Formats: sequence, C-alpha cells, structure tokens
Amino acid sequence: MSALAIDVSSLSKRETTISIFLIGLMFFIFGFISWVNSILIPYFKIACELTSFQAYLVAFAFYIAYFIMSVPASYLLKAVGFKKGMMIGFWAMALGAFIFIPAAMTRTYAVFLMGLFTIGIGLAILQTATNPYITILGPKERAAQRISIMGICNKAAGILSPLVFAAVILRPTDTDLFAQLSTMSPIQRGAALDELVRRVIPPYAVLGTFLFALGYLVYRSPLPEINTEHESADVATANAGKTSILQFPHLILGALAIFLHVGTQVIAIDTIIGYANSMGIDLLKAKAFPSYTLFCTICGYIIGIICIPRFVSQVDALRTCTLLGTAFTLLIIFTSGTVSFLGYTADISIWFVVLLGLANSLVWAGLWPLALDGLGRFTKIGASILIMGLCGNAIMPLIYGYLADVFTVRLAYWVLFPCYLYLVFYAVYGHTVKRWSLMNSSL
Repeated sequence: MSALAIDVSSLSKRETTISIFLIGLMFFIFGFISWVNSILIPYFKIACELTSFQAYLVAFAFYIAYFIMSVPASYLLKAVGFKKGMMIGFWAMALGAFIFIPAAMTRTYAVFLMGLFTIGIGLAILQTATNPYITILGPKERAAQRISIMGICNKAAGILSPLVFAAVILRPTDTDLFAQLSTMSPIQRGAALDELVRRVIPPYAVLGTFLFALGYLVYRSPLPEINTEHESADVATANAGKTSILQFPHLILGALAIFLHVGTQVIAIDTIIGYANSMGIDLLKAKAFPSYTLFCTICGYIIGIICIPRFVSQVDALRTCTLLGTAFTLLIIFTSGTVSFLGYTADISIWFVVLLGLANSLVWAGLWPLALDGLGRFTKIGASILIMGLCGNAIMPLIYGYLADVFTVRLAYWVLFPCYLYLVFYAVYGHTVKRWSLMNSSL
C-alpha cells in the first residue's frame, strides 16, 4: 500500500471535499445499520421470547466484533490498503445480512446473533479505516468539526432506520397480536411468531445485495489512499524512543473513554423503547423515541460545527458535554411526574433520556483528536485500539439489561453515572497524561 499512498497535505481542496463526501456517505450507512438495533432488541424480545438480558445480546453480538476485529483490521488495511479494506468490510456486512435469511426461516436467535456479529466485523474494518481518515483529512484544530459532520450523517441515518424498519416489518394490527400472544396455544403462538420473524427476510436480502454492490463501488471510487505513516519532524522526535502503543497513556485512557462513551450512547438509544414500554407506551408508538434522542444528538453536532473552534475549543466542548451527561443521568433517576409532550403522556424522566443525545453529541468528536494526538507512525494501531473501545456498546447494554431484570428499568440507568464521571476526568485531565508516571504527566 505504501507505494500508492499519498500524504494528506498534498491533496487538493477538490480531492479533500470529494473524500469527505464519500466518507460521509459511509457514515450514513454505518448509522442506518447500527441504530436499527434499537428496534431489533424489542422486536426479537417478542419474536424469540427473550428476557431483557437475552434481548440485549443483540448489541453484544454486534459490537463485540469491534473488540475482536479492530487490531486485525489495522493489519488488513496495512496489507491491502484503505479502499480494498473498505470493500472487504462492506462484503462482510453483506454476508451478515444474508445470514438473517436462514435465521428467520428457523426462528433461531443464535443464528441472528451470528449474522449481527458478522455485520459487526465488517463495520469494525470500515470504522478502523474511516475514523483516522477523517481525523487527519484537514487541520487538526478542526478535526472535531469534521467528525461532527460525520456524526450528523450517522445520526440522521439513525433517525430514519428504526422508522423505516418499523414501517417495513410492523403492521397496525401487531398491537393486538402482541396482546393476544399470552392467550394463544403453543402451536398458535409458534405459528404467529414464525410469521412475525420472517418479515425480516425481504429487507435484509435487499440490504445484503446493496452492501455487496457498494463495496465494489467504493473500491472503484476516486477515494485516495492516504499515508498514515508520515510523521512531522517534531512528532518524529517526540516518538523516537517509543516502540509500543502502550507508551501513549493518553491513547489508552482515551480508549477506555471511548468504551464508556459508546456504552452510554447505546444505552440512551437502545433502552428507551423498553423504558417507554414500562410507562404503558406500546412498541408501535414508542418506536419514535430513539429518533428523538438522535435528533438531540444532531442538534449538538450542529452547535459543534458552528462553534468549534471559532467560539469554543474542542476540549471545552468535550468538558461541557460530559458534565451535561452526568447531570441528565441524575435527573433520570431522581425526577418524576407525568407530563404530556409530543403526543405522549409519560414520566418526565424519559425526556432526560432523550436529552442524553445532546450530552453525547460532541464526546466522540472530542475524544478522537485528543487520543490520536502525536501518535505519528502509531496512528493505525492507535485507531485500532480506540475502535476496540466500541465493544462498550456490547458490554454496557448487558449490564443495563441485568440491572433492569434485577431492579427496574429506571434504576438500571445508574450504570451511566460512573461512566460520565470518568469522561469528565478524561476531558479535564486524562488527555494531558503523556507518561505513565504521575509525577511526569504534564504536556
């Protein structure tokens, strides 16, 4: 790959714009596929007759692939290049979509999880390529701004995906069906659930075909190969004696921050339908709540694009968002009272879950440039370590699901509190740690 790769500083403005557009399109696709999990979880809970803990294995199977595949993905990208690696990633996602067909035919939850895991492998490869790509594709002080634009693409798709999925899969009569399931005989219930779960076959067959074709088109696109091995003179001097990625504490601490951040984000989106159900709002009405949360996230991104770095620095935006997340978590747990808003009559606490979307909006964009700062030739492996942190999406919902089964769906939100406290620590101090010795941690 190195013979064909170019330094990003040599790209023309037109090449940079085209590259950002193509990466933005990919982030839209990532979001569409990832955030459909918010409705797959309650859908599979009904169709496959699962507990809360079992239902959140959807998120576990999907995101644990990031932990397993992120480091191998960096070596894959080094061997075959960014574009061919992206093609392989899309093809892995297509395979995962096709696995949904036999899973639905047999109503076998384990096979669905295998399909989700395979989709996650493809996304791990793509995320390992695209996140460092967009981080270094322009001035460092505007990295959060570019990542915010990618975030809008991702979350806009997230708003659409559960609504599109619900429109394709669910029917107006399903509310009555769900109410009648408990009174049916085992044979009748099995037949009804078989019919329900097989509705995923047409959309996932179309999705698999689309992803396969898209992988080839990305490979043939004008997206340039970039050189992430290049180091400026000062970075090369600073890293001269370093032989391991573990010698960058701000990166390792940043990976833990990514782990906790994505966990808080997926809990805010993937659990809100279940939380709405606990207030007597059925699935067909509750399906819009993930979109409200993602809308708040997009609002935060827009604020970031306007304000960073003109009015506020990347670091200050990160600090503000982490503090907001801490405050909203306490409000979810301790506030109560019925309110009517947007046609829903529900406890006010659910709207603080929605507002977590705003609190989470600029955290990802703030963490990446801070964690990758000064890595130079270690950028690829550093990005892989950060992508490993995405397994927080796998672990944190399971913890939430366990707490929801043991206590209540509301008290389970306590899991967010220590996460936000750590994110505040990283935003204020952790990103400045350049040596493991606490006595020598200054910039």
